[in-house]
Amino acid sequence: MLTVLEILKRTTDFLAGKGVESARLNAELLIGHALGLPRMQLYLQFERPLTELELDKIRPLVRRRGLREPLQYITGEAHFRGLKLKVDRRALIPRPETELLVEFAAGACAAPPARVLDLGTGSGAIALELARTFPGAEVVAVDLSPQALELARENAAATGLDDRVRWIESDWFAALVREAAFDLIVANPPYLSAAETAQTAPEVHRFEPHSALTASDGGVAELSIIIDRAIGFLPVGGLLALETGINHHGELLAAGQGAGYARLESRQDFTGRDRYVLAWR
Repeated sequence: MLTVLEILKRTTDFLAGKGVESARLNAELLIGHALGLPRMQLYLQFERPLTELELDKIRPLVRRRGLREPLQYITGEAHFRGLKLKVDRRALIPRPETELLVEFAAGACAAPPARVLDLGTGSGAIALELARTFPGAEVVAVDLSPQALELARENAAATGLDDRVRWIESDWFAALVREAAFDLIVANPPYLSAAETAQTAPEVHRFEPHSALTASDGGVAELSIIIDRAIGFLPVGGLLALETGINHHGELLAAGQGAGYARLESRQDFTGRDRYVLAWR
């Protein structure tokens, strides 16, 4: 019978041969998930023989990862600033860059916002984390995809925040009442060009929803719409915080000035590249 360590080594070699980055870590997480064991517990069982039933649980997961399906879709979960979220192909996988967007947005508010809007909520990660960060705020989250909203509601229930966020199916601001101002509007809209999406890792362009990745006009179309329309939903001093493409900032800052924002800032991501735009009315 094969031991946990032997299967771990074989899985690591298989995934490395398929071009999977961090093959050993992926192997540990997949095997641990199949066996219901955290990684540290897995280490303590390296010499344990695996039954055929256990191998039957591991094999299909490894096969899926070898086809470059994202690890998070296989295990069905991702973590976002301490929140454990369900993830699947209905929405993008939450990323560290978007965690930084939330950090910048929350830190740039002069006072705790009374009303918060998350545009294109996807899995609900931003809305749920802002609801947790600002417990006194009314949080509204919109998405054009009913499937994504279904996933977001499932995450709200699982995190115990289901009474904190109102979910609305909407094409950005279309279903919102214009007179209802938001002190903070946050969005991680699609911002890749079609060519950029095609050049992403197989995990991204084969499996994640292209509607949440790709925008026209070189990736800037949806960002431009949001900048133009958001100002009408912000009170004086209200903040719009956007995650953007790294080549968009000159165009977006000019668009913000043209739309009448009183102040605009660029913020950098973990690699020091311009990734976020903050705009105050």
